[in-house]
Amino acid sequence: QVQLVESGGGLVQAGGSLRLSCAASGRTASINVMGWYRQVPGKERELVANIRPGGSIWYADSVKGRFTISRDNTKNTVYLQMNSLKPEDTGVYYCSAFEARVRTTTWGQGTQVTVSS
Repeated sequence: QVQLVESGGGLVQAGGSLRLSCAASGRTASINVMGWYRQVPGKERELVANIRPGGSIWYADSVKGRFTISRDNTKNTVYLQMNSLKPEDTGVYYCSAFEARVRTTTWGQGTQVTVSS
């Protein structure tokens, strides 16, 4: 089983930066794709960025050029550096870890990001 613990959310003014961290523990060797999702009230959780074991990265169009996802396999941690934040980036950010062998996605507890205008 995989456990995920997120940190780094908070309140920031538009144009500011935040860095989210997600530390994985447990069955970390079986993790394939790690990613960050965002959810706002009344809307579905949406994928913001993910990173694969070989380093392949995907970003949502809305965050390209502003957000950077990275992964430190020695620490079993994935990061999301968020720059030039906009009010529309506000939401609860969830870390995810997908294990292909068991086709299971584990979610973190979520961390609130609020960007004021």
